Amino acid sequence: MSAMISRTRFSVLDRSRTRAGRPPGEALRDTLALAREAEALGYHRFWVSEHHGVPGVAGSAPTVLAAAVAAATRTIRVGTGGVMLPNHQPLVVAEQFGVLESLFPGRIDMGLGRSVGFTDGVRKALGRDRHDAEDFAAQLGELLGWFEGTSPTGVHARPAEGLRVPPFVLAMGEGALIAARAGLPMVIGDLRSREKMLRGIDQYRSHFRPSPWASEPYVVISGTIAVADTPDAARRLLVPEAWAMAYSRTHGTFPPLAPAEEILARTMTAKERGFYESGLAGHMAGTEEHITHELETVLKETAADEVLVTTSTYDREALLDSYRRLAALFRPAH
Repeated sequence: MSAMISRTRFSVLDRSRTRAGRPPGEALRDTLALAREAEALGYHRFWVSEHHGVPGVAGSAPTVLAAAVAAATRTIRVGTGGVMLPNHQPLVVAEQFGVLESLFPGRIDMGLGRSVGFTDGVRKALGRDRHDAEDFAAQLGELLGWFEGTSPTGVHARPAEGLRVPPFVLAMGEGALIAARAGLPMVIGDLRSREKMLRGIDQYRSHFRPSPWASEPYVVISGTIAVADTPDAARRLLVPEAWAMAYSRTHGTFPPLAPAEEILARTMTAKERGFYESGLAGHMAGTEEHITHELETVLKETAADEVLVTTSTYDREALLDSYRRLAALFRPAH
């Protein structure tokens, strides 16, 4: 039993990944089932994501899905990882989270990202362009102002004003500095880019300014963690996502997840193989003993307060088994 692991919070981010040959709605129902399981296993929060126009992801409306997750659970914190603020008017985001917090008091998190749509077509459909991400710090300030009742417009966000919905910044690129200056908790990935992650965390801690939302830095590290009874079984869990990434890089679209055995039987081009092997590399994958050692190492390096696990795979039973095995490491009496 590792004292370092047991005193760290573990949470889940589920992207509602669609599976080949199955309807997108099933992916959303799978997300609800996983949330109930995560709650029973003792995970701290359960977050959902925002993607637009992606065949492989059903989760396009995170606040709607968060409402369904919160309604399907009782105690676990529920939120977004994240709402992409440049895609929305801050007033509308504040209203949505105000409604969520009013319905499920004390359980809602507001994870916020600065990405805009992945493709020119999606950005055009959203009425945005890639430069909208550059205004993220100002958008963030405006959003928090709606909760604090400080908008210069004289308008009041109902029912958000006066509510405390914890905001988190998803730190990609300069997000760490934005989170630090705003005095907000930060979520940073990915576990594979360890040096980059450590630089971001150092930058965040050294520039952090206490705010009404957080008196001290709070670091959430995120990434894929796959646990199974053998190293090969754990690596198999990574195969569908690695292939989807390789396919998106070589064909321009991010597909539904395919079964591992189907992918392993494929003949790949050299380019596909390169992206696929790269997609398999560097994740935390292995037996409980291996994962314990890996987690202790990364927690020592980062002094993170929380780990947000983002694993997805085609085989739902193997995915649930992985989350159960991981939960036994931080909550072994369960």
